Amino acid sequence: MKRRGLFCGSFDPFTIGHKNIVDRALALCDELIIGIGINQTKKYSQCAEVRYDMIRKIFEGNRQITVKTYEDFTIDFAKRENVDFIVKGVRNKDDFEYEYQQAIFNKEKGNIETILLCADPKLADVSSTRVRELLNKGENCNDFLPV
Repeated sequence: MKRRGLFCGSFDPFTIGHKNIVDRALALCDELIIGIGINQTKKYSQCAEVRYDMIRKIFEGNRQITVKTYEDFTIDFAKRENVDFIVKGVRNKDDFEYEYQQAIFNKEKGNIETILLCADPKLADVSSTRVRELLNKGENCNDFLPV
């Protein structure tokens, strides 16, 4: 039986921390969908097409990975994609508290488990927010981006 996982987020931008979670999640499933969530009320630094193209390029040739966008609740997307579990990365206790609440919601609403992977300690300070701030100030962020 093939196991399907979903790693979801806004990925604005997709960082080396995200890539680390994807690489580790691949050991847990046969297929991993990277779901780029689009929230019409949220302001992004990169449009969905740019984020989609960047992530597809990073994993080009990896047959275990599919990249998709979605605009509804993650749990609704997960059910539509018939995944076995959702994967989320946590860097600190604040991430854990938030993702724990989301995991409960996902289990109650869709009966889908969530697997929380702790960030690699070397990458725990890498966040899309911090990378966006550096980019906005014209700083070089190549060390934080997988491309």
